[in-house]
Amino acid sequence: MVLGPRLDLRQSQSLVMTPQLQQAIKLLRMSNVELTEFIEQEIEQNPLLEREEAQDRFEVDTPEAPEAAMASDNTDDGTEFDGDADALSPEAPAYDDIETLPDSADHATSKALGEDDRWLDTDFENVYEPESASDGAAPDAGGEEGDGLNWSTAGTGGGGFDDDLCVLENVPAEEMTLRDHLIGQVNIEFDDHVDLMIADRLIDILDDNGWLSEELETVAVALGCTIERIEETLARCQQLDPPGIFGRTLAECLALQLREKDRLDPAMEALLKNLELLGKREFVQLRRICDVDNEDLLQMVAEIKELNPRPASDFNREVMQPVVPDVFVRRTKEGWAVELNSDTMPRVLVNNRYYATIRRHARSKEDIEFLSDRFQSANWLVRALHQRAETILKVASELVTQQEAFFEDGVEFLKPLTLRDVAGEVSVHESTVSRVTSNKYLGFSRGIFEMKYFFNSAIGQNEAGESRSAESIRFRIKSLIEREAPESILSDDRIVDILREEGIDIARRTVAKYRDAMHIPSSVQRRREKALHA
Repeated sequence: MVLGPRLDLRQSQSLVMTPQLQQAIKLLRMSNVELTEFIEQEIEQNPLLEREEAQDRFEVDTPEAPEAAMASDNTDDGTEFDGDADALSPEAPAYDDIETLPDSADHATSKALGEDDRWLDTDFENVYEPESASDGAAPDAGGEEGDGLNWSTAGTGGGGFDDDLCVLENVPAEEMTLRDHLIGQVNIEFDDHVDLMIADRLIDILDDNGWLSEELETVAVALGCTIERIEETLARCQQLDPPGIFGRTLAECLALQLREKDRLDPAMEALLKNLELLGKREFVQLRRICDVDNEDLLQMVAEIKELNPRPASDFNREVMQPVVPDVFVRRTKEGWAVELNSDTMPRVLVNNRYYATIRRHARSKEDIEFLSDRFQSANWLVRALHQRAETILKVASELVTQQEAFFEDGVEFLKPLTLRDVAGEVSVHESTVSRVTSNKYLGFSRGIFEMKYFFNSAIGQNEAGESRSAESIRFRIKSLIEREAPESILSDDRIVDILREEGIDIARRTVAKYRDAMHIPSSVQRRREKALHA
């Protein structure tokens, strides 16, 4: 075997993930909120990018914008600006010599009221003329010091919305936190500095529900106090507002609120000690343990439902952001029309005029490379956003076509659908469909749905070979349970029989899994609950 060098020519194809391609894939997966934040960052980093809305507002708010734009166009040829040369000449009139014309609104008002003619009929004895500086007299030439001061806008009475003094008045008050609310009560309730330190420690270990998150023994060791001193301070803290605060368990939290209402009797205490039986709907055992009849037990359960198991929830004021649909679907005479929500699609433009201007003044190689890189990046971003919008529109249109029965008749007619089915129709890869439908929402007359909602697996087949989607079967199970009579509670086996009569072949364990996912109790628990209310 002879070894020697050899030169070969080989041709192959490979997919290279360029940075731009990776960024385009990330844009498809982004929600409208994430996309807006990304666009804002790009505009800050790229001076050639600008929002389209800003230009639209400029054209609307300033009628002289076209003339200003034409004037700026005339300066782009590199010549010096000499449009105001006449104004700067010695022959031009000074600004003080130009007669000031009244505003159009003031002129129209004075003309409508006839001020030029009605001043002759004015009784000069009833005319008030300000004479002092505090009355807002106009400054006179050569007047004494203080005569020209105008106090009409001083204070809160004469200041407008632009007055600096009004800024402090318009500042919203800070929201009261749970800690501030409790600290204010603790400073009034306790006098001893040791008790104040213990109460402050107990406030620090409260969780988001208002319960103690540590054992009292741990607090005693950390502060070097006896457990009895900690318990005494805790008992006084549990009397603070809101009721139920500083509870260690759910039963203690509810007991504190019932004690505040003077409803913590022995029967209620027995019920709170057996909350797990209440969760299992073991009403027969609860009646025997609490030694009450059916009516009293119903009243006790109703009182517990009115309590707040999370006393600190009133101070957790988190602002919930509403879901804004990316696509709107509306009914027309020709069928269902799909359109993008322009509010969630940020539009950016490349300022070619600004690029041409600074490109002519670029001298160094680094400046030219920077401008070329920013210009290519801006053009790519505009094309990527346009492609993203087109892909979302194509996928949403195909979803509406595939699930037309759902848009017509409701959830029960939702068909099985996979990513491959949509990808084959719109000629894209399955991963592209998955990215497009992630964190995207579709809104129409029945509500707002996530685009992932329309993809469902097939469950069972009927005699014709047709399958039902898992979501439609869950909806059918929920409808059957909601319409069941108290004397005939549907078991999981009975639900399976009903579905099989409708041509849906499904197993009992599947029915039980769907029922548990919808937080629906079992037939035994539902029978006990309805027997209690019977």
